[in-house]
Amino acid sequence: MSLILGIGWLGAAYPWVRAAHVIFVIFLMASLFMMPRYFVYHYVTVPGSAEDRLWIERETRLKRVIMNPSIVMVWILGLMLAENIGAWADHWFQMKLVLVLLLSGYHGWCVGFARKLARGERPLREKTLRMLNEVPALLVTLVVILVIVKPFQ
Repeated sequence: MSLILGIGWLGAAYPWVRAAHVIFVIFLMASLFMMPRYFVYHYVTVPGSAEDRLWIERETRLKRVIMNPSIVMVWILGLMLAENIGAWADHWFQMKLVLVLLLSGYHGWCVGFARKLARGERPLREKTLRMLNEVPALLVTLVVILVIVKPFQ
C-alpha cells in the first residue's frame, strides 16, 4: 500500500518518478538496440559516399534525440528512486547498479564507435558488430530479473 500512496521523500510523486524511469529505460534500450543495427548497415558503406553520410546523420540524430537524453534521465530518476527507498545496501540493487554501469559503458562505446565510423574507420568485423548487438539484451534481462525477483534480498 505504501508504494501506491508514496514512500520516502518523494511521497505521492514516487509512482510518477518510477513510471518516468521505466519510460526512459524503454527509450534507452530501444536506442541501444537500434544503434548497433545501424552500425551493421553503415559498416558496409563506402566511407565518404552519400549513403555513408546518411548513416552518419541517422546515428547522430539517434544519439542526440534519444540515446543521450534517455541515459541522463534514467540515471537521474533511478538515483532518486534508489535514494527514496534506501536501496543502497540491498544486494540485488548493488548487482543491478553494476549491470547499469555496464549498460552505460555500452552506451559510451556506441557513441565512440559512431565517431569512428563517421571518420571512415572500420575497426571491427561485421560479425563482431552483430554479436555486440546482443549485449544490451543480456544485460537488461539480468537487470529486470534483479528488480522484479530481488533474488538476493
